[in-house]
Amino acid sequence: MTATPILEMRDIGKRFGHFHALKSVNLKVWLGEIHALMGENGAGKSTLMKILAGAYTATSGEIIIDGAPRPIKGPKDALAAGITLIYQEMNLAPNLTVAENIFLGSELARGGLVRRGKMVREAQQVIDRLGAQFRATDLVMSLTIAEQQQVEIGRALHRQSRILVMDEPTAALSSRETQRLFELIKRLRQEGMAIIYISHRMAEVYELSDRVSVLRDGEYVGSLTRGNLSAGELVRMMVGRPLSDLFNKDTHIPVGDVRLELDGLTDGKKVKPVSLTVRSGEIVALAGLVGAGRSELAQLVFGVHKPTGGSVRVDGNPVAIHSPRDAITLGIGLLPENRKEQGLFLEMAAHENIVMPTLERDARFGMLNRRKALGISTDAIRALNIRVPHALVRAGGLSGGNQQKLLVSRWVAIHPRILILDEPTRGVDVGAKSEIYRMMGLLAQQGVAILMISSELPEVVGMSDRVYVMCEGRLAGELGRDQISQENIMTLATGVELTTTPV
Repeated sequence: MTATPILEMRDIGKRFGHFHALKSVNLKVWLGEIHALMGENGAGKSTLMKILAGAYTATSGEIIIDGAPRPIKGPKDALAAGITLIYQEMNLAPNLTVAENIFLGSELARGGLVRRGKMVREAQQVIDRLGAQFRATDLVMSLTIAEQQQVEIGRALHRQSRILVMDEPTAALSSRETQRLFELIKRLRQEGMAIIYISHRMAEVYELSDRVSVLRDGEYVGSLTRGNLSAGELVRMMVGRPLSDLFNKDTHIPVGDVRLELDGLTDGKKVKPVSLTVRSGEIVALAGLVGAGRSELAQLVFGVHKPTGGSVRVDGNPVAIHSPRDAITLGIGLLPENRKEQGLFLEMAAHENIVMPTLERDARFGMLNRRKALGISTDAIRALNIRVPHALVRAGGLSGGNQQKLLVSRWVAIHPRILILDEPTRGVDVGAKSEIYRMMGLLAQQGVAILMISSELPEVVGMSDRVYVMCEGRLAGELGRDQISQENIMTLATGVELTTTPV
């Protein structure tokens, strides 16, 4: 490692109106290192990198490249400085070939004619250097997400970039594709490239990073070298409290009467007859492997799909739920597994997303009560600490953790009696997780019956009063509080019967 960093960002500040997204942030990166950038969603990681890439202009501070100040006022300045940012959403032209994407904006030409043959040959050299399996003449739309990432990296190599920023690059990759990406990143480090790697996944940071810098609430907290990394210290830096405080479930909440009861509920396909109960004030987990039928069961209860058999009771009374509207009328909320495709209206404002289920309830003479709606959403944003400059900001522009908290606040706004949470903390960092867990605890204290579907075993163990485990569409067993352990859950999830003495 050289004495002078390739990149230094000094006292970077960024305001959006009155909202301070970044406050005097500092960052140093050297050639030949993988520098992880961590922090809870909304901490300012992506904003800082967009300033580096020229997508945003800093309100204050300076950027130094190779020891000299380098003003970056737009993407062209960043590219000229040897900086490439690979966004989480690919920035490629799908209807063009790999070679055309690699040369996009810098096409080779002679006498006014594009030299396509030379472009293909040079692009293929870059592709071979990456060890990719596709050809320079392939259309980008025919490639997998992992291969499209390789095209982005190939473009950076062609531009002779020295600083490569990767924002959550494994979000849509399989485990095998992720390992291949890691091998490529390590090879680029050996070739002397500086790599800034944004991730909230601890395992990835442990495997890849030489150093880790942490942001919290738009401020630089500190950095750790590889030898000093620990999950507990990283969590403390990101959220300002130790890892032991992450699961803050109150085990002394009084449990009331049965609020939700399923008796032989089935869709005749993925969900075999399922019977379970959830009491008021209780958090019951529904665990199991992917494809076990958990989400399908939740959708039956919420009226997304019609059951072919069985019954649902709410507070002991049989109910007929033919649609989500019927479920909402009964005080049932469902946070779906896929927030972007099944939950959020991305082009609408944050406050509009929150009050969507209550519009009819709060309307006066068929007219929307805008003042009341804005008040409800503002209170919900404050209660879940959703980091937005104001309630009118577009939901699609928020970070993943803030989008998830937005969905949770939607159901808090209806004052639910029953809340079904399908993978409530998937794709969010520990800070957002802690806020969601805190809200779950508050709702349980208020007597809400919570059914939580989760694939994260520490979450199931840390937050549940009881656990039902599904296997191949059926209930494989039930675990009481004293029986809940990762070993017992996995035993039932894989179709093995528990011994008489649970682990």
